[in-house]
Amino acid sequence: MDLEFQDVRAEVKGIMCTGRLKFTEQNIVFKNIKTGKVEQLTSSDIEFVNWQKLVGTCGIRIFLKNGNLHRYSGFNESDQDKIAKYFKNTYRLDMLEKELAIKGWNWGSTKFNGSILSFDIGNLTAFEIPLNNVSQCTTGKNEVTLEFHQNDETPVSLCEMRFHIPSAELAGDQDPVDAFHDQVMKQASVISISGDAIAIFREMQCLTPRGRYDIKVFQTFFQLHGKTFDYKIPMTTVLRLFILPHKDGRQIFFVVSLDPPIKQGQTRYHYLVLLFNMEEETSIELPFTDEEIETKYAGKLTKELSGPTYEVLAQVMKAIVNRKITTPASFKGHSGTSAIGCSYKAAAGYVYPLERGFIYIHKPPIHIRFEEISSVNFARGGGSTRSFDFEIELKNGVIHTFSSIEKEEYGSLYDFINAKKLRVKNTGKSDKPAYTGDDYGDSDNEAEPDAYLARVKREGQERDEDDDDDSDESTDEDFNPEGQESDVAEEFDSNPSTTESESGNEEGGSGEKKDKKEKKKKDKKPKSAKTISEKPRKSKKAKKPDDGRPKRAATAYMIWFNEARDEIKSDNPGISFVEIAKKGGELWKKMSTSEKSKYEEKAAKSKEEYMKAMKEFKESGGGAESSKDSKKSSKKPSSQKKVSTPVKSGSFISKEFIESDDDSSLSESDEKSNNKTKSKKKSSDDSSDDKKSPVKSKKTKDESSKSKRKKESSDNSSEEEKSKSMKKRKSDSEDDDVDESSGSASDVSDSD
Repeated sequence: MDLEFQDVRAEVKGIMCTGRLKFTEQNIVFKNIKTGKVEQLTSSDIEFVNWQKLVGTCGIRIFLKNGNLHRYSGFNESDQDKIAKYFKNTYRLDMLEKELAIKGWNWGSTKFNGSILSFDIGNLTAFEIPLNNVSQCTTGKNEVTLEFHQNDETPVSLCEMRFHIPSAELAGDQDPVDAFHDQVMKQASVISISGDAIAIFREMQCLTPRGRYDIKVFQTFFQLHGKTFDYKIPMTTVLRLFILPHKDGRQIFFVVSLDPPIKQGQTRYHYLVLLFNMEEETSIELPFTDEEIETKYAGKLTKELSGPTYEVLAQVMKAIVNRKITTPASFKGHSGTSAIGCSYKAAAGYVYPLERGFIYIHKPPIHIRFEEISSVNFARGGGSTRSFDFEIELKNGVIHTFSSIEKEEYGSLYDFINAKKLRVKNTGKSDKPAYTGDDYGDSDNEAEPDAYLARVKREGQERDEDDDDDSDESTDEDFNPEGQESDVAEEFDSNPSTTESESGNEEGGSGEKKDKKEKKKKDKKPKSAKTISEKPRKSKKAKKPDDGRPKRAATAYMIWFNEARDEIKSDNPGISFVEIAKKGGELWKKMSTSEKSKYEEKAAKSKEEYMKAMKEFKESGGGAESSKDSKKSSKKPSSQKKVSTPVKSGSFISKEFIESDDDSSLSESDEKSNNKTKSKKKSSDDSSDDKKSPVKSKKTKDESSKSKRKKESSDNSSEEEKSKSMKKRKSDSEDDDVDESSGSASDVSDSD
């Protein structure tokens, strides 16, 4: 049976890193939560193990047969017996407790045990120094100075330690200072360029840090040598290696992940990004014999290497660092490559979906493991935009947003995320959600029964708000033959003017209608823009005629919800309408089958009653009558359209009336005589003409012929004949009025 502990801290390059520790029969595994690096210790390599009491916690120290020491802390005192028993039964090792010296003396004796330098006071150890953290060792008179590798991730780090060593009492003995220095240098990780490099690559293009560098690979480190800067990077700091093809298919990225990062001034470089042309090739010869290559690298390298430059460099780095090379997963985007073009902040780059994470190249390079991800989000997916944003939220609250991704990449990326079983959510960035698009609901809540209900309620509430704003106007008005507004006036002028005759007529006979029309204009609000999706929803709000049809039966959930609504309101004061429905869905989901059975029986009984009532309704002919009524209502608008619309009392009149008015217009002399003789009669005639409706085109032709004959006679007659013609026109007009009124009445009766 395996033994596992959470929140265990391990010492890594001067910093205590949190992770998970697992004991198995074959090995001991520690996984760093921050970097995801997995470190394994084979059980057969363990020489002994100790239990230690530390400040505020307890720990274990595992000493290996090769001289390396691994220390872990974060255990409780109650874990001592459990771990000791596991080591005894599984590894056949006794876990002894190791006490530490607490006197606080700064003099004592030093002991070298493998890669560990221990400073003892009496028989107890005061502190231990892993010599592989020593970067340099210098000597002076009776003094040795140790310098340590710096880790920029630590808030406080130990830079240097000095030991004073007394001189030897007996002549001829080896100088203790030199002996101390030799023991340290055997195990120290000192970076010194001595000997030939394993491989040298000239003028390599580096994107991070930017420039061209000569890469020299040594046994324990590799060097980046440029015109301005020079970096020496230990092989132990290499965390991962990546080979990523460029989207253009002609270049390729080689990425080296570092922990701790290299530092230049205040800038830290966690990744080295090299760019190669795929057609560029090279060949190198390693300075080793075939036997040395076989013993050191177990056949991973050959004496002569040739091929594309990036493959040769990757092969050498993989053999020396002993790390696997990560390549993109089987993901293929719209362009047929593994790269997805996007932008991160202000820089353009590429996102590569990997087998266990995502990596963004470059500026800055970002590597995100799946185990760090809390959720992903597709934003701005709807609308007319041709791109969307891909957001990755980590468990620590950090959100990485990759924007301007082409819409064609959505399908393959969404399928990849579903295949990896990542949590998908959608927050939406617009004021109103795009209901026509795919609903990317929260995967944790998508199985709840009230998710769709809440969305429909929210949609209906928004439509009701729009209806309240447009309550005084309708987008699809019914045909009204006796309406007072003219379509011609509304189309060509938003504010048609009225004439004196119209105002007089309205004061005389339609004062009440005028007041209503003015009140309607004051209350009328500007029309709001209606989208295509909202127009058909208006027709749904029209009420059907009450024909006695029985009401549809309610479901078991609605029967329960109607009973529990008041209880939910009382238990949650101030809860909104939408939240009540959501709360009801949660409570219904938690109810057991036995509790739901009562309401399911009521629903079944209600359905039977509904079916019985519906059958009786159809037998009585209710359905047939409703269908007849609907047919009659559909025929009404067609019959009404045959009746011509009366002209609104305004400056805009129909085409037929304008033609008759022009034809019947008098000459200037006639108008002057009319003004002199009968001004009062003219106003009454104008008002009567405004009231006329162009019902029959034949009548207007008779009037136009009479007016032409009158015009000819008036031009050829004298002043005396003009007065006679005026008297005659007066009598003719009175007769026309009588004939026209009788004709219009007969026309209306015919239309009816």
